[in-house]
Amino acid sequence: MQLKRVVVTGIGALTPIGSTAPEYFDGLVKGVSGAALITRFDASKFKTRFACEVKNFNPEDHFERKEARKIDQFTQFALVAVAEAMKDSSIDTQSIDLDRAGVIWGSGIGGLKTFQDECQGFFAGDGTPRFNPFFIPKMIADIASGHISITYGFRGPNFTTVSACASSTNAINDAFTYIRMGKADIIITGGSEATVHETGVGGFNALHALSTRNDSPETASRPFDKDRDGFVLGEGAGCLILEEYEHAKKRGAKIYAEVVGGGMSADAHHLTAPHPEGLGARNVMKYALSDAGIRVEDIDYINVHGTSTPLGDVAETKAILGVFGDHSYKLNISSTKSMTGHLLGAAGAIEALACVLAVSKNIIPPTINHFTDDPDLDPRLNLTFHKPQERVVNYALSNTFGFGGHNASIILKKFQG
Repeated sequence: MQLKRVVVTGIGALTPIGSTAPEYFDGLVKGVSGAALITRFDASKFKTRFACEVKNFNPEDHFERKEARKIDQFTQFALVAVAEAMKDSSIDTQSIDLDRAGVIWGSGIGGLKTFQDECQGFFAGDGTPRFNPFFIPKMIADIASGHISITYGFRGPNFTTVSACASSTNAINDAFTYIRMGKADIIITGGSEATVHETGVGGFNALHALSTRNDSPETASRPFDKDRDGFVLGEGAGCLILEEYEHAKKRGAKIYAEVVGGGMSADAHHLTAPHPEGLGARNVMKYALSDAGIRVEDIDYINVHGTSTPLGDVAETKAILGVFGDHSYKLNISSTKSMTGHLLGAAGAIEALACVLAVSKNIIPPTINHFTDDPDLDPRLNLTFHKPQERVVNYALSNTFGFGGHNASIILKKFQG
């Protein structure tokens, strides 16, 4: 069977450092931090009182008030990012085969705010069940892909992947596979998450997963720094329109990059901690390289999972050294979570977009907030501290790892017709 080529023909983003894909790219290049004190609720009694929120988001700028109330914020974020990507792709839904156009989305948690509000309302009452009829359809994680499908009439493969922080990379992997296997011509893919709420912040605080650097939110996300103390919670959405190359070529589509390989693995080690030697991370990168049919020397840039946790950052660099050997020192490596925070199930989507930026513009976004070298990390690694770096990027690899030991990687290539 001849595998199809898969290309990126549209992009959209709604992030803590930019509400469109161009704004997001600009924020990455400028090294902007999206972290600030939480505005969504009174966090004064919480251990962590800051997050990377999407700025100035008003649902009524995008939806009628009545419709906005029927969908959770994670779905609102998804629909906004998808609308940008669809417009960017110039897809005419009247001239494509809608039975071969699908939606594969990712979200690690789904409608957390809806769940919180409905439960809070019930337990504040006398036990009489009074639930919003939209409670379940707002909350379930698959509903974002359902709304996207209905909005654009896409009747092909339609589902949502849930693998914690690896969710949207898994979604992109699946979309890539369905298209190259000839199961679809176009798939809207990516991910969204909206957990900057009491239950999200409180739950991750209880795990001791979040930074508590309340005196300096903008410098709290500091991957690879000796004094890192946890991740910064983020929110938002990222969207990529993946399309079969000949289909895109026929309609004269703009092409940003080509997706050439993906990998998935499990640590089979611990619910929340990474394998100490980065075993699953090492395997998933090997699988992605094998799937792409390329050598380790071909990779120019790795957008790492790099969450700014004491254990995770060390394990991932060990895995990179284990896979890439001496080539590790020729790579550019960066963690854009230093700017965006950790978008959980949407992280892989916006970080795949950072790789699109790298291969299309030959710009490596930086890792900001580096102050003190960590003696446990190899100083010869180029972690792209402080400022972006320009270099020819032919291949970029994006890693995402999730609670439960889920690992997913995707490889994007500079497009050459």
